[in-house]
Amino acid sequence: MHYFPLFADLKSRPVLVVGGGSVAARKVNLLLQANAEIRIVAQKLNLELTTLEAQGKVFWLAKHFSAEQLKSVFLVIAATNDEQLNQRVFRLAESQHKLVNVVDDQPHCSFIFPSIIDRGSLQVAISSAGRAPVLARLLREKLEALLPQHLGKIAEISGKWRDKVKQRLHSVTERRRFWETLFSGRFVNLVKNQQIELAEEELARQLENDYQGGVVSLVGAGPGDAGLLTLKGLQEIQQADVVLYDALVSDEILGLIRRDADRIFVGKRAQRQYVAQEDTNQLLVKLARQGKRVVRLKGGDPFVFGRGGEELETLVENRIPFSVVPGITAGIGATAYAGIPLTHRDYAQSAVFVTGHRKADASDIEWQTLARSHQTLVIYMGTLKASFIAEQLQQHGRDSNTPLAVISQGTQLTQTTLVGRLKNLAELAKNAPTPALIVVGEVVELHHKLAWFGEDKQRQKRPHFTLDSLAIGQVA
Repeated sequence: MHYFPLFADLKSRPVLVVGGGSVAARKVNLLLQANAEIRIVAQKLNLELTTLEAQGKVFWLAKHFSAEQLKSVFLVIAATNDEQLNQRVFRLAESQHKLVNVVDDQPHCSFIFPSIIDRGSLQVAISSAGRAPVLARLLREKLEALLPQHLGKIAEISGKWRDKVKQRLHSVTERRRFWETLFSGRFVNLVKNQQIELAEEELARQLENDYQGGVVSLVGAGPGDAGLLTLKGLQEIQQADVVLYDALVSDEILGLIRRDADRIFVGKRAQRQYVAQEDTNQLLVKLARQGKRVVRLKGGDPFVFGRGGEELETLVENRIPFSVVPGITAGIGATAYAGIPLTHRDYAQSAVFVTGHRKADASDIEWQTLARSHQTLVIYMGTLKASFIAEQLQQHGRDSNTPLAVISQGTQLTQTTLVGRLKNLAELAKNAPTPALIVVGEVVELHHKLAWFGEDKQRQKRPHFTLDSLAIGQVA
């Protein structure tokens, strides 16, 4: 162990910083976060430090360094571009038994600054003993992605309740088990949702052995590419005890689920109902009441033609706590990967998302609104009714030569984009793999210019048809 890791309380403690440039400013900003009393010795201050000095956040002690300045300080930092001065600061600080850091000069450091992950009351520090600071930074970035922001609040509440837990639970083993249960259940979900009062009520209930069940998180998996899953979505599925997923969730995303979590398929495909929606709703309630952390994982975004609202209504009726993690909907993800901007000043000033699969009869659809020109129409689950959709749009004013695309398996390696005209929609939809998205509008003209995903393969395999013919473009 090259350095002993510890966390120092710098609140209101004097720290001497020798140097007034950008390097010194970086260290000063870090020390200010710890509420240290900053004393600066420098011939001049840069703009950032000048501003801090004018605001009274730092004290410009002197222009020249002297040994006397070390006597009453807790830490010393040398951050000048004068190597001899830096080494002098180090030697004098060592002689007075002060902890000292010469920036970017590891041999002249009795302490070093680690890479820090700050979650308020919870902090993680990573050090390579000054040997590989870039490696430490890269590791910190990876951990930043795994540690949710609300961990600090959890630690803060826990500290507040620590004495009460000790009074109620007398053995170390009892207390350890209590905190482990608390940190893996409903309490954490309530803190994450900023429901602090309810979280403390939950803590009190659990302390009295009155635990009331699990939680449900409704998570949007995005259109298929695992890289488009949100950070918060990844955190949820890796903490889940059980995941209910549908047919639109890609294998790559399913592979991110914690290995010991239960997986339950509740998907549907067009005209082939595997699990009734009501059964899925009740299963969410049942699993939550068993005290489990449940994730309902849905392709795209759960609130965009995903029936997420219906599932949450059932949870509300049964007093099951829940949260929602939005996902990138297919209309945004698939079109972006196909090089089709939904809006463009020269082509479309608005975009409309509709579903081709409706709960009731489609007679109430405002086709005249959907058929407007210079508007991008994105149709989910519309391939089975493609002929009817094309007929209605043309009858209500959309030009039969309006460009359109049918994008299959959007954002995945198997993505395929079929491009043609509105009059050809039925034929394109018949040949398109599912799941597929229909895009109608002038912006489709940009597909051949802006398509980027799998560009090399696309150039090798795609013939250059005009949009007046039935052009087929392979994007993979």
